[in-house]
Amino acid sequence: MGMDNGGNINENSVEDIINRYRPEIDKLLPYLGWLQRNIQVDVVQRYSNSNLKSIPFPVYDSNLLAFVKACQSTNLLDRNYVYVYSRNRINSAKDELLFIADAQITDMEELSGILSSYILRGMTKGSVWSEGVRNGVLYHTVKKMDDLVKYWSGEKSSL
Repeated sequence: MGMDNGGNINENSVEDIINRYRPEIDKLLPYLGWLQRNIQVDVVQRYSNSNLKSIPFPVYDSNLLAFVKACQSTNLLDRNYVYVYSRNRINSAKDELLFIADAQITDMEELSGILSSYILRGMTKGSVWSEGVRNGVLYHTVKKMDDLVKYWSGEKSSL
């Protein structure tokens, strides 16, 4: 299938993509249900103490923070995610969702770029994380990556 003469898997073959992405995606699967349940939900609250005249600051759902930490523990994040957006002419959440819906196994790097965009931008602007949950992009990205890997590895999938 994707083997070269030495019995090794060819780089960027379906087998190589599955072998590279499966362990990383598995780290994110425990959060899939939570991500799905929180589409259209604001998962951040603002805290302020009017008695102290403090500046309001965001308080994030613990599941969101755990998901972000899980993403950071993977090899999926790429600081060059901006090229994914320019290469594919992605300018909005609607564009992201359309790209995700049409993505194939060979687009795993592009899907990682979309995930990277939300996780890395959210590290300096926290509202990006909750936006990614609310608009469904984070859920659909992880779900699509899982579905593609399952489909191409012969596992049962909802693809």
